[in-house]
Amino acid sequence: MPEGGDCDRLLREAGCSGKVIGHCHVVRTVSLRYAGSSGLADTGLVAWGACLHDIGRGVTHSLHHAQRGAAHCREIGLPEEVARIVECHTGAGLSADECTLLRLLPISCIPETLEERIVAASDNLVRGNEEITIYGRLARSYSLSRRTRRRIYHLWLDVELIAGPSG
Repeated sequence: MPEGGDCDRLLREAGCSGKVIGHCHVVRTVSLRYAGSSGLADTGLVAWGACLHDIGRGVTHSLHHAQRGAAHCREIGLPEEVARIVECHTGAGLSADECTLLRLLPISCIPETLEERIVAASDNLVRGNEEITIYGRLARSYSLSRRTRRRIYHLWLDVELIAGPSG
């Protein structure tokens, strides 16, 4: 895996703006806090996945950014684990059926590994470059279905429980 400032370089080369890069830094900070508190997560993988989770926004700001970003990660030879974090970070993930209905590739984009869940939950707690609470996220997600809002909440709760009281 690339080292140090390579993350910012990869984001810039993919066409990401400074605003997207800043957002990725905050998501990485939140993700590493959860990963460190859990004592179970691969912190290197979490750092890379969180830093690159929005790499697809260099191409599009639509819902397609997650799958496009994952494809880009695979094209440049990053590990599949990083590509899956990028692919599964939207909300609380999307099932293959939901992807099909949204005109995305019909693959499961539900975060399954601890690292995937940490980055997806952390992204929900960052709006732009500022941390927000889960309640702030849910209040801003009124256009989403009740089922989707529940999944976002349950993903957050799952990560909170794994991270423990200092997470």
